[in-house]
Amino acid sequence: MNSLKKSTKIILVIIMLALIIGPLYAVSNGEFGGSDDVAEGQITESNPDYEPWFEPLIEPKSGEIESLLFASQAAFGAIIIGYYLGYNKGKKNASN
Repeated sequence: MNSLKKSTKIILVIIMLALIIGPLYAVSNGEFGGSDDVAEGQITESNPDYEPWFEPLIEPKSGEIESLLFASQAAFGAIIIGYYLGYNKGKKNASN
């Protein structure tokens, strides 16, 4: 029974790696743009005279820095949500 669990884990890891690495080979010259770029293009196309309401306070020097800031915000939000859910679960278990 133990070898079945180990083989199942190995198969799941192989499937996971295939799902992660596979798309990178399937789209070798693809451009991974964000929804902000698409929205900006659509707005410019539909209304060329459009002017934004405001400009960003801080403009990142490169796309990599912008991605780092976005990923940091996502990680910070995940930590807060995880803490909240864990705290409430622990509180509920302690009261039982």
